[in-house]
Amino acid sequence: MSRESAEAQARAEAGQRVLIIKLSALGDFIHAFHAFAAIRARHAKAHISLLTTPAFADLAAASPWFDAVEIDPRAPWWDFAAQAALRPKLQGFDLVYDLQTSSRSARYFRLAGRPAWSGIAKGARFPHRNPARDHIHTLERQRDQLRVAGVTAFPTPDRQWLISRGETHGVTPPFAMFVIGGAGKGNPKRWPSDHYLELARRFVARGVRPVLIGAQLELDIAGKIEAAVPGVVNLAGKTSLADLARLGSETALALGNDSGPLQLAASVGAPTLALFSHHTRPAEVAPRGPNGEWAEVLREPDLAMLSVDRVADKAFAMMGRA
Repeated sequence: MSRESAEAQARAEAGQRVLIIKLSALGDFIHAFHAFAAIRARHAKAHISLLTTPAFADLAAASPWFDAVEIDPRAPWWDFAAQAALRPKLQGFDLVYDLQTSSRSARYFRLAGRPAWSGIAKGARFPHRNPARDHIHTLERQRDQLRVAGVTAFPTPDRQWLISRGETHGVTPPFAMFVIGGAGKGNPKRWPSDHYLELARRFVARGVRPVLIGAQLELDIAGKIEAAVPGVVNLAGKTSLADLARLGSETALALGNDSGPLQLAASVGAPTLALFSHHTRPAEVAPRGPNGEWAEVLREPDLAMLSVDRVADKAFAMMGRA
């Protein structure tokens, strides 16, 4: 490309408006960091907007990848007023990257006025037609999708902007994050709480402080573990996403259920041990590290059958405390 052509392209891109669609869930949003960084690098001078759900608006606004963040309340299709309010948030873009690639987001193609579109919508200029797309990991699926649209460089996503906003709540190394939440109570994707309690005892005995991570739903479980095992730090219901990133950047190990917080810890570099049942395929959704490194995984058809001994042996080996 000649110097004149390069300058002309730069001027054109400076006025370009790009939209990225990524709605949910937390783990999928974290996996999309790689795609966000790649799109930002490809369209360095463009104005990039993100359409997302309220849960991720603040996180997205603090990131270095977007110039604007729009909210999609994901209203029912029969709510015509909501669809009319959504339309202007989708229109006026030169290029749209649909990273959600759901039936809902594919319908947005028409609402957007059929712009240049990367995704699975019928009529998209850059369709992702890989027949294996639903059976490969999110990172590889999105990279494959973006290559079709001409995005071929995938820089390591910066995460310091998030880590620097977090607090450790006074926790100092060495500690391990126990991600005891994820899905509803009684869900087969959860390792039993009494297993976490016994594992916490073993960690304390090895000189590593267990830090319990969970939401409001885990307050009772975390309270029981804290009461039974002196030395445990109970942060259930107390951490922001930035806090989880900060803790993940300093922890000796993050282990726990298949969940968004575990994905976040892995993404900032935490050595990660993920516990999977047969309800989820690690090959499609396992936690990945800053450069796409795969987390360690232990899987049993029924997580109740995954023994404390097996998890402890793997965890201590990963920390060099076998």
